[in-house]
Amino acid sequence: MEYIKGGYNRQQFAFCSSVGCRVMERENSTVVTEFILLGLTQSQDAQLLVFVLVLIFYLIILPGNFLIILAIKSDPSLTAPLYFFLSNLAFLDASYSFIVAPRMLADFLAMKKVISYKGCITQLFFLHFLGAGEMFLLVVMAFDRYVAICRPLHYSTVMKPRICYALLLALWLGGFAHSIVQVALILHLPFCGPNQLDNFFCDVPQVTKLACTDTFVVELLMVSNSGLLTLLCFLGLLASYAVILCRVKGHSSEGKNKAVSTCTTHIVIVFLMFGPAIFIYTRPFRVFPADKVVSFFHTVIFPLMNPVIYTLSNQEVKASLRRLLSRHIVC
Repeated sequence: MEYIKGGYNRQQFAFCSSVGCRVMERENSTVVTEFILLGLTQSQDAQLLVFVLVLIFYLIILPGNFLIILAIKSDPSLTAPLYFFLSNLAFLDASYSFIVAPRMLADFLAMKKVISYKGCITQLFFLHFLGAGEMFLLVVMAFDRYVAICRPLHYSTVMKPRICYALLLALWLGGFAHSIVQVALILHLPFCGPNQLDNFFCDVPQVTKLACTDTFVVELLMVSNSGLLTLLCFLGLLASYAVILCRVKGHSSEGKNKAVSTCTTHIVIVFLMFGPAIFIYTRPFRVFPADKVVSFFHTVIFPLMNPVIYTLSNQEVKASLRRLLSRHIVC
């Protein structure tokens, strides 16, 4: 079947041009009221396997994220900005995991995987809102480590509580601004023909393909808003951690090992967070065989793993978790 720009064929475009889009212009409403999700895979055996594995992973790791938050908030010794931002990372990742994973698990058991137009836009908004918020939080955490390691004498002045809360507010506002731009661009697109999304959730590349108009300019704007921003943050983070690692060469052995361990963990999280995002959003919205797998790890697996990876490399948080668990087990 021959396709033109926008992801629909010529007959569908002609139909939309002669009927559907005129109806949209006349009634000022969207013809497509729901989208059919084709899912992660069409194989029933594969769906069952993924369902069981994700459910087990979800039920084990998700409570762990909330335990990290509780341990940090309840431990008076974990008041440094690093732990403040780590607890917010755990909260963001836990919230992010609620956007896609529960519905994906429910869809595995459903005969027909359908999401309403409004539900799709809502999912897309929160996906980019929390995703961009986490991206900006990683930038803030890199700044915190830079000041702590490279400007230790100024750390208490620069990273005082008021500044930390201001940075937290800024990253939430940044995530909201990023997401609202994505949603605004989608809302201006007419949908009057095909409504099958070749994915297990709603995201910009798949939804844009279903618009019955030329989406080249919209794709360019979205790639600039998501892809370019993601790539610049990624490169900036790598550069900042490279500077930090170079500066710790002259530190004492104990301080050096702790700084290297912290930075290495941060770099692992940066690759887990930004690698899939760059693959998805920094290229034109073309379909690749690996798209669904990359999206699966980006939206379901990696978000829940991030705080756990941080915790495993942080002796103070692990000790706080042990005290919290032992206290409740004894009680």
